[in-house]
Amino acid sequence: MLSLFPQLTSIPLLWLQIGSVGTWLSLVLFVAWGASHFAQANSEIIRKIVHIGTGNVILIAWWFNIPANVGITAAICASAVTLLSYRLPIIPGINSVGRQSLGTFFYSVSIGILIACFWHFNQPQYAVLGIMVMTWGDGLAALIGQRFGEHKYKVLGAEKSWEGSLAMCLVSWIISLLILMAIQGNFWQTWLISATVALVATVLESFSFLGIDNLIVPLGSAALAFTLVHIFF
Repeated sequence: MLSLFPQLTSIPLLWLQIGSVGTWLSLVLFVAWGASHFAQANSEIIRKIVHIGTGNVILIAWWFNIPANVGITAAICASAVTLLSYRLPIIPGINSVGRQSLGTFFYSVSIGILIACFWHFNQPQYAVLGIMVMTWGDGLAALIGQRFGEHKYKVLGAEKSWEGSLAMCLVSWIISLLILMAIQGNFWQTWLISATVALVATVLESFSFLGIDNLIVPLGSAALAFTLVHIFF
């Protein structure tokens, strides 16, 4: 029967894919909301829960081979929720970090852009690389910088720490290396490309005016990795 109506086989799979993304994003927002309302977590912890949790949705999209339109729709919904959170107390504290920032919104937008671009090229690994660099690199850099950052510097008025930047560079290098080794193999070019991406991502992360780093880091990292791989391989 299924062979006569092959379209029926894709419908349950599509809903499974949509459900996996929706369930994960709902869980992230629920944890962030609970941390805000019940655990009284500070605003930076709430932002990092959303930051890291939302970013990992790209892995679900990659592993489950989720269609581009599903990922883009999820990114649009996440963007809308974050914009509303700047006006309504959906996730209190998401914009209360001592500076005006649209970082969470830019972050959701970057996910949608990367999925639209690299799913179209049938090379989703570069979208994953860009988002994971931002997810874990920037997320851990902020937490380590706040906890251990004693040596400060400023870029366009935004204060950073060398400790946080070192964490950003190291994590970005590890993520880039793991993804590129899985796709390209263990070659010297892979190590060089990963190191280059990590350094550039760290420089881009230092430009955090209005949270713009949440846009330029993932887009820049993905585009650079894509370009260098096609040059060296």
